[in-house]
Amino acid sequence: MGFGTRLVIGTVCVATLVQCRPERHWEHDLTRVSLDIPAHVSAYLGTELEEPTRAQAKLGRHLFYDPLLSVDGTVSCANCHLQASGFSDPRVVSVGVGGGVGDRNAMAIVNLAFDESFFWDGREHSLSNQAFDPIRHPLEMADSWPNVERKLRESETYPQLFFEAFGNFDIDSNQVTQAIAAFETTLLSFDTPYDAFFYQGATGILDSSALRGFDLFFGEAECVHCHAGPLLTDQTLKSNGLDGTVTDPGLGAVTGLDSDLGKFKVPTLRNIAQTAPYMHDGRFATLLEVVEHYNSGVDSLAPNLDPDMHIYAEGLNLTEQEKLDLVAFMESFSDEGFLTNPAFSAPQ
Repeated sequence: MGFGTRLVIGTVCVATLVQCRPERHWEHDLTRVSLDIPAHVSAYLGTELEEPTRAQAKLGRHLFYDPLLSVDGTVSCANCHLQASGFSDPRVVSVGVGGGVGDRNAMAIVNLAFDESFFWDGREHSLSNQAFDPIRHPLEMADSWPNVERKLRESETYPQLFFEAFGNFDIDSNQVTQAIAAFETTLLSFDTPYDAFFYQGATGILDSSALRGFDLFFGEAECVHCHAGPLLTDQTLKSNGLDGTVTDPGLGAVTGLDSDLGKFKVPTLRNIAQTAPYMHDGRFATLLEVVEHYNSGVDSLAPNLDPDMHIYAEGLNLTEQEKLDLVAFMESFSDEGFLTNPAFSAPQ
């Protein structure tokens, strides 16, 4: 069946629906979402986000939570990106259709519209392109785009949502990924105790342990080298000395360069207390274990060890209390409003 034929059928179906329910009027909605981005964030990054349309974000939210995108109707994006877990996966590695097990921990979805590369290995460079992979990955949703497009066209609800979002009935993979990216653009998190303390000068927000952790984070522990600015990441890909022998090539598999072996994306620390386990392979179950990785000494023989990591080669020699203080400070990066915002949860 050709594309033109499908378009005619879609139009006839829409006409029928409108006749059956004359009170419904489908319109292409160009109203923009108003994104709440603090002035200091825009000033620091030197860029303004293009606000998605309300209809595209609404469509993307429906798609994000819909298992229809998987081959057997059992797995949605939200299965591996749970809101209460900062839109990450609390499992070491994610499980897809038929129990397929991946080999990396699912990264958190937060403030991604400001990002420059996606996935642990940085293989994609736009938020919409990032959404292509999981649909067709055999260990994730394991479907094909032609089949997903067919299911969406045949559904009772999606033709209207796509028309409102894009002004046509040409439901295709580009529109699907653009809509998911539009929803993910709204997943902004900048309202934490840390933000109130650091950017707004609020007092009495952090307890004494967190305040000591603040001094360590920006001082002796030197965490700020990789986790700076309002995004709490420098957005680069680095080797942080996990292993002397590379078992996962990371960026090296993307570029084919030995100089990129073992490099992975520096994750944001926003909502880090909710996004366990940690590292690309989920090897650390707690933040205390992460701190101990740097405290006891990274593997100095790790290929392409980043220059910022050499300070950790012999360890930081922090006391037990200092390690707890660092964790207490990182817990101040939690945005409870983001983690519970009903606008980000599954649509009813």
